[in-house]
Amino acid sequence: MPVINRIAALAPEMTEWRHWLHRHPELEFDLPQTSAFVAARLREIGVDELHEGIAKSGIVALIHGRAPGPCIGLRADMDALPLEEITGAEYASEHPGKMHACGHDGHTTMLLGAAKYLAETRNFAGTVALIFQPAEEDGGGAEVMVREGIMERFGVAQVYGIHNAPNLPLGHFVTEQGPLMAAVDTAYVTVTGKGGHGATPHLTLDPVPAIVAMVSALQSVVSRNLDPLSELVLSVTEIHVGTANNIIPETGWFCATIRSFTPEVRAMVEKRFHEVVAGIAAAHGVRAEIRYDKGYPPTINDAERARFAADVAREIAGEAAVSDSSGREMGAEDFSYMLQARPGAYLFLGTGPGAGLHHPAYDFNDEAAPVGASFFARLVERALPL
Repeated sequence: MPVINRIAALAPEMTEWRHWLHRHPELEFDLPQTSAFVAARLREIGVDELHEGIAKSGIVALIHGRAPGPCIGLRADMDALPLEEITGAEYASEHPGKMHACGHDGHTTMLLGAAKYLAETRNFAGTVALIFQPAEEDGGGAEVMVREGIMERFGVAQVYGIHNAPNLPLGHFVTEQGPLMAAVDTAYVTVTGKGGHGATPHLTLDPVPAIVAMVSALQSVVSRNLDPLSELVLSVTEIHVGTANNIIPETGWFCATIRSFTPEVRAMVEKRFHEVVAGIAAAHGVRAEIRYDKGYPPTINDAERARFAADVAREIAGEAAVSDSSGREMGAEDFSYMLQARPGAYLFLGTGPGAGLHHPAYDFNDEAAPVGASFFARLVERALPL
């Protein structure tokens, strides 16, 4: 079964929706234009219930099938990124310093397309909860929506989501039966010594060599404290110190991103991070303050639901274009909170060649939208058969 004919016919309208969303990117929970646009389309589509203002700007819409049955949740994220767009597209961002560089405009469009088809056909027994979520990029909007009780309030029994994947062949699906993406934590370290003239270092407590030693030593956490068959990324991504070539600074700071899959590894690296930094600070006679922020947990698919979702994807894309054992990756995703609350699965949908995610030249491929919408629609019909 290829792309559903009715959804294929919706492609021009879906492209219009996506381009409008792309022109009007908004960040985190502050999505007034985006939420209003999505709500207006859902009213036109004719959903049975529309619930706005969840997690400030999130929406849950319900469509009931032709017979009673359980509720399945389908999620799309709506927020953009703080980037200056360089695509040169006719529909490029009209909001300076903001752009849809991760394809959430495409995710929202795919779910709206599926909603229109499902509201017209209602060829299922039960209810679909269409979850339009804010603040995936920063803020953990999924966690907030879960904490505000959407799973219990709407009786969601299982939940699914899609993320676009540039440079995966157009229309191909990949997922994993179990852990798919990593947990992400962020550490901020401020090092304070005693500043002074660069010509008299003996009269100072220089934070620079301490920071350099910390950054170097932290790499040994991966190479010497971790089972080589386990998975961990510890990347120092920012170092800020100094103001002039003849001044030894008083303070400096650096930050790191930490990616892992298991609670044991996550706890180990946090412990070793503190020990390494404290030890080197003591050796250099400086003071180190650490802020260690726990971020999104690992995204772990329910194995049975992942196999089921892959089977549905094969109906849309063909056997050769789907893998449910693609391997895990070190990216992170707050859909993990929804998968902690209910069984389900998350999949990647290929959008073909192009700039990567979070790049200022990225643009979602509109040809992928009918594929994703067809997957969502067929998933409902398969999961909730009449």
